[in-house]
Amino acid sequence: MISRLVIVPAPRAISHHAEVARILGIDIIAGQYPEGSKLPGDAELIRLFGVSRPVLREGVKTLVAKGLLSTKAKVGTVVRDRSEWNMFDTDVLGWHLEGRIDSSLLFDLGEIRLAVEPRSAALAALQRNNAHIAQMRGGIEQMRRERSSPAGFAESDLRLHIAIAEASNNLFMRSMGGVIQAALRASFLISAPVSERERDITIEAHARIVDAIENRNPQAASAEMANVIVNGINRLQGSIATPRGKRRTVGRLNGVRKRVQRANQT
Repeated sequence: MISRLVIVPAPRAISHHAEVARILGIDIIAGQYPEGSKLPGDAELIRLFGVSRPVLREGVKTLVAKGLLSTKAKVGTVVRDRSEWNMFDTDVLGWHLEGRIDSSLLFDLGEIRLAVEPRSAALAALQRNNAHIAQMRGGIEQMRRERSSPAGFAESDLRLHIAIAEASNNLFMRSMGGVIQAALRASFLISAPVSERERDITIEAHARIVDAIENRNPQAASAEMANVIVNGINRLQGSIATPRGKRRTVGRLNGVRKRVQRANQT
């Protein structure tokens, strides 16, 4: 498990009830208030945060809307099961990065990426224009310039993936790329290639995605994107402890990659 990994998005103005929601959200994600447990009563939380009852209730309503809490008469405010949290909510993702990000979250993110990004690359090959290609080539060059900086290399990697999502011209994929970019940043930072040779291999793998998109070859673009994602997951497995059941997931991801490759050959 990776504890207290702080990768905070750009600062933004927040209201008092938003700050209450953020602090409670981080505490819930970090396990201070476990799933199924009741939050302290209003009086205790008001004293803890130093806010008025209306502000506290607005903060709690925010967490209810995001799926973290439920409120019931005569029961109180209860932390919902993690499976009911809205993991695509930008605040919920940001709170994971502020509070606790563990290997399970990153492996789950890898599965989502493999389900979506190869198709996004294929669509980009069909929909791209010259401006998109220039942006992607710029991303590759930025990766080369940032070879000695893990954070800069990861940021360049992220921007390239977002550019590909933009080029897909699919509103849902473009929106998804924006929503998960904070979590992708964390994943890239943790699983970034370490050696100079690994970084060179990673850059060339991404360049092959862009080549396929520029050549309007959706099959190759999809296959190359799948390769990049699975290779990143394999690096992740070597960087952090693998949670129970997830080692099989890595094997399954490799199996999906092979099926993608076979499908592209038919």
